Amino acid sequence: MSVVPLPPLPPAPEEGYRPGGLSIADIVDREHQQLLALLAQLTGPDATPQEGYAVLTAALSRHLSAEEQYLLPAVRAALPDAAGRVDAEINADAGLLAALKSLSDETLTDVAERVRRHVDGVGALVAELRAVATEEELIRLGNRLEIAEEAAPTRPHPGTPATPPWNRIVEPAVGVVDKVRDAVTRRPTYLADLPEPPRD
Repeated sequence: MSVVPLPPLPPAPEEGYRPGGLSIADIVDREHQQLLALLAQLTGPDATPQEGYAVLTAALSRHLSAEEQYLLPAVRAALPDAAGRVDAEINADAGLLAALKSLSDETLTDVAERVRRHVDGVGALVAELRAVATEEELIRLGNRLEIAEEAAPTRPHPGTPATPPWNRIVEPAVGVVDKVRDAVTRRPTYLADLPEPPRD
């Protein structure tokens, strides 16, 4: 029996079924550590070349899009008392995406601070979701999050819808356009595209 009111997911075959994959909590925690490691690399004495900015922008754009499609709605459904904090994270995401649009040496410190606040705020929500959801639910949400990330935009679009159902329709469409632009310009968008990917 489901504890957390999940967003629409394929039905589980039977009671007690354990799907394959990682839990949404583990995925989000890992990605947060990767983002912080990349920021440390970008702001450190041996800063990554300029392409690190493109990868940071793409990684954050995908990450925030997928969180808004699956993680934050699940938190809102499972933890009604956290609705105000979810709204605050969505508003902060819009500010972070807007800051990413003009990412440069001059704005990197501001973006880094916004990312740290995001990691702290969403990390706390993830810990609370982990406490009330079953492992099956967390894994099924994790599978959805990973699919959403692959279809998500790789550039910041702070004006697009930030809540379901519209973000699940608009963001993949915007993501297709972004990926075409990335392919044409050979823009790096993954940590593995960097000469020295950060270690989480």
